[in-house]
Amino acid sequence: MSENNLLLNAASNELEVIEFYITEILEDGSHYSSYFGMNVAKVLEIIRLPESITSMPGNHHPAALGTFNLRGRVMPLVDLGMWLGKKQEDATDRKVIVSEFSDVVTAFIVSGVTNIHRISWAQVEPPGKYLQSFSHDSINGVVRFNERIVFLLDMEMIIASMNPSLSMESQLNLDASARTDTGKGHKVLIADDSSSIRKVILHVLEQGGYEVTQACSGSEAWAQLEQWRVEARDSGKSIRDFVELVVSDIEMPEMDGHALTRRIKTDPDFKQLPVVLFSSLISDVVRQAGAKAGADDQVSKPDLPGLAQRVKDWIDKGPLT
Repeated sequence: MSENNLLLNAASNELEVIEFYITEILEDGSHYSSYFGMNVAKVLEIIRLPESITSMPGNHHPAALGTFNLRGRVMPLVDLGMWLGKKQEDATDRKVIVSEFSDVVTAFIVSGVTNIHRISWAQVEPPGKYLQSFSHDSINGVVRFNERIVFLLDMEMIIASMNPSLSMESQLNLDASARTDTGKGHKVLIADDSSSIRKVILHVLEQGGYEVTQACSGSEAWAQLEQWRVEARDSGKSIRDFVELVVSDIEMPEMDGHALTRRIKTDPDFKQLPVVLFSSLISDVVRQAGAKAGADDQVSKPDLPGLAQRVKDWIDKGPLT
């Protein structure tokens, strides 16, 4: 995606999705293709299946086939179909999607790539509980096209499942003595479509003494803010009696973090609230998009200590003017 397109998407609640498919062999010998998608902003390139793959020693997830060399850069190769529990057809014309997010480069084998779609986040439906359970929480959005349904995959979760050191859960300090009163009496709203990530952020902030309200999308977070607006007006209180800071993911169904930030920063009742974007997509170009939307700070996942420190810093500063 070009820089201009990404900045435009940030201003219009849009994203570009690369659609790919995995063809599996069913028990009766027939073939069935399932369609998936991921944000183009996470894709470096699409290549042919490498001829030479080096196996990895030690215990590892069976879907991690090994590593290969791409123009002097060694990267892991993952059979995405195997990770999803599908017996992928062993075809020589399969494609490899090379992706990068959270400063991690990983290559995924898929059966083929079909198209790139430019869509609005409003078109992305949150997955139902049954679908989430069936997919092991690997799907974070559903897009319905005329000819088929495309499932947006949580690629960060997939990678973290194979390398626990890359998961945010690995950073948690579960020692009760780690709790402080730094955030006592202060209220934070967090918006993230991943229940596991919300749980981790909630844990970290509650350890700091903050009172945290959760939302699973930008639209849900905005609805909560509007509810607080009504309560503040009815009670004669300030908005800051209900919320003092917003932490938001960028990629979310219905309304993304950039659109949520823009709404907050253009609303006279909410513009004094600091907004911290917390996303695996933070890069130089995405940082520009966040700044254009009005974000006060941006932290790259999975840097939980960095997020906790930024929240403390902004709370200590008090309301924005």
